[in-house]
Parts: sequence; C-alpha cells; structure tokens
Amino acid sequence: MSLILGPHHPVKPDPSAVLIKEVRAFVFSDDDDEKEQGGGADCHKQAAGHWIVDSDIANPMSVYEQYRASRTSWGIDAMGSVIVEIELGNGITGVGISVGGDAACYIIEKHLSRFIEGQDPSNVELIWDQMFRATLNYGRKGIAIQAISAVDLAIWDALGRLRGLPVYSMLGGKTKEKMPVYATTARPDCAKQMGFHGAKIPLPFGPANGEEGMRKNVEEIKKWRELVGPDYPLMIDCYMSLTVPYTIELARRVEPYNVKWIEEFLPPDQYSGYKEVKSKVSSTLLTTGEHEYSRWGFRQLLESGAVDVLQPDVTWCGGMTEARRIVALASAYDVPVIPHGSSVYSYHLQICFPSCPLAEFLVMSPKADKIVSFFGKLFKDEPLPENGYVTLTDAPGFGVELNRDELNMTRPYPRVNVREVV
Repeated sequence: MSLILGPHHPVKPDPSAVLIKEVRAFVFSDDDDEKEQGGGADCHKQAAGHWIVDSDIANPMSVYEQYRASRTSWGIDAMGSVIVEIELGNGITGVGISVGGDAACYIIEKHLSRFIEGQDPSNVELIWDQMFRATLNYGRKGIAIQAISAVDLAIWDALGRLRGLPVYSMLGGKTKEKMPVYATTARPDCAKQMGFHGAKIPLPFGPANGEEGMRKNVEEIKKWRELVGPDYPLMIDCYMSLTVPYTIELARRVEPYNVKWIEEFLPPDQYSGYKEVKSKVSSTLLTTGEHEYSRWGFRQLLESGAVDVLQPDVTWCGGMTEARRIVALASAYDVPVIPHGSSVYSYHLQICFPSCPLAEFLVMSPKADKIVSFFGKLFKDEPLPENGYVTLTDAPGFGVELNRDELNMTRPYPRVNVREVV
C-alpha cells in the first residue's frame, strides 16, 4: 500500500538562490607529503615510531604474527585522506574531509557530482538521500559512505558561510557553552596533567597473544591506574580485536581498576556478540560505533540493547546530515553519543545536544606528550582543548580555514564538463 497519493514533483532551486557550482575532490600529492603534514584526515598516516601506529595495539590483524609489530604493516593507513571543496555560484567555498583517498575522489567526481552541482546547498536532505540511494548497489558502509560524509560536511560548511552562521547555530544552537574533552593517548599521566577529563588507552594485546597477553593487558591497566590515581576516568580501546569470551574475561580481570568503559571490543558486524557481552558484563560501560555506518547500523545496536554509548565518526558515518539523525535516534533509547575523533566536525554536533556529554581528542604528538592539531596542518585554525575544554567561535560554517599555502593537494579526477551555474 502506498501513501503517495499525488505526484512528488522534482525540487527546482529558487531562481534567486545561490547554487552549488562545483564539487572538487583532492588528496595529498603522495604518502610522504601526507605524513609530513601530520596525516590530514587519516590519523594513521604517520611517520615510523609514532605511538598510534608503532605501539603494541591489539587490532583485527593481530591474529597474524607478521602484522603485529606495526599497524601500518597491514595497511591501516592505505587509503589516506580525501578533501572535498564545494564552490557556490558566488565564490563561497566549503570544505569537508574523510578517509578514502583516490577511491573516494573517484566516487565523488564520477558519480556523486551529478546530485550536487546545480543544487541549492540548503537542500542537504535531498542531496544526501539521492547520494545514498544511488550508491546502495555498492555502498551502505565503508568508502562510499565516507565519500558521502566528506561531501555532506563540505555542503554544511558552505551553507554556514553563505548564511553567515556557524554550523551549530543551524543545528539548533548550543546546549553547553564549551565541550569537555577526554584524551585518546598512550600517556594517561600526560593527559591528566594537560587537564583532560579522562584518558583512553589502546589495549596492547589480543587473544592471539594467549594468557601472557591477557596478563600484560591487566598489568598495563593497573600501571596507569596507579599513576593517575583512583578516580581519574580510564577507558580501554580494543579496536575490533577481541572475542566474546576474551572480552568478558578482560572485564572481570580489570574490574579492580575502575575502568570507565571498554570500547569496540568486537568487529562491528557482530551485533549478537555485543549483545551477549552486554548481558554478562556490568562492571564497566560498553561502547562502540567508530566503524559503524548510517542510522541503520546504529539502529541494530540500539534495538538489541547491545551498548551503553554510541561512538559514530562524523566524517565517516554519513556526515552531519546523518550524524544528527543518529543522535536523535539514540536519545529515544537514552543512549548517549560520544563521537569518535572528527575534531571540529563533531564539536559542532555535540555542543547542540544534551545527550552528547563529552568529546574525544586524539593526542597526535608522536610521543603523546603534547597537544597538536588532530588534522595536522590541514587547517590553519583547528580549535584545540584548553584545560580540558574546547570552545567554538561564532565564525561561519565550521569556522576553520584550509591551509592552502602549506598543503600540496592534487585532484586525481578533474572534470571538464562541469554544469554551468549562474
């Protein structure tokens, strides 16, 4: 039965509207350049020796001994950044980013551009829906959604600049004056000294490391608990590396050390496994969502009651248009949303909703001992935490400027026949 009782006529932009003239998708000139610029949108694109790639960190490839020493050995950084620029007919530009490199550029330039150019940037819902539906045959998750995310964020940025408003104002305004922030880091002691409201550390070892690995995991948590004191919030990031029995046992063994949450302990598609762990662990909060995509994936987690906190990445899950839906959906279940990374893109979302109580900041200095920009040199003015808080200005869009003078970007798939927009 259909409720389409009358025709839905195609949306025609208002003749007086400023339309999207062109979408352009860029990457860094090469891997070495991306690393020298601090990784851009791909936090794993780092030089050798950086804690985030060359520490003991459990991950899905830890089951293979030859790939344990460094996460770059199996290509965690293989895709690289995609940087999207939306230009409006009046010359205003907006920028969005994600992971996806050349492949995402191809999707954007060769496929998605037809739904973007010539459109009114205020029609974010229409543009998003058409991009998502058109990629269903090869998308739904992963790189196609990351490409959509970068486009969507660039449109929101351009729209804010067109209207002279920060994105958070267009989402409904602030519910808190500034965002409290916790640190993802290899040095919780430094995070505490820098004023962060908690620290999350990577779990060093997984099931393939056997009982010795489990013992070392517990010793690591105990060490940091003793260094930061009994009450400072400590969290554990497992990066999709564990099994149901291992997670349950890990939670039991670290219970004396007051762990705030255990994060992403299973591969993202193991919804039943998350539910089983949730039914058997009550000593700590259970979180996931960094590698989940779109509201349909998050709906499965919510309906099964599988987690206590959702952690979508705003630059991966579908952009701002989809992220705000995920927050609204989670609020109906009383499940808070604490997005993964995303820096300024997630701050503009989180500051608008009471159910987003805390922001994540990845400490990207090589030794995790000082605060540097999450996106490296990508932006001139990325907001950084001070005394455990991030404050947003009233600058339009996302309030950051692409650092064009220092970036060596290339456009892999330039197009000649771009739609003429007045």
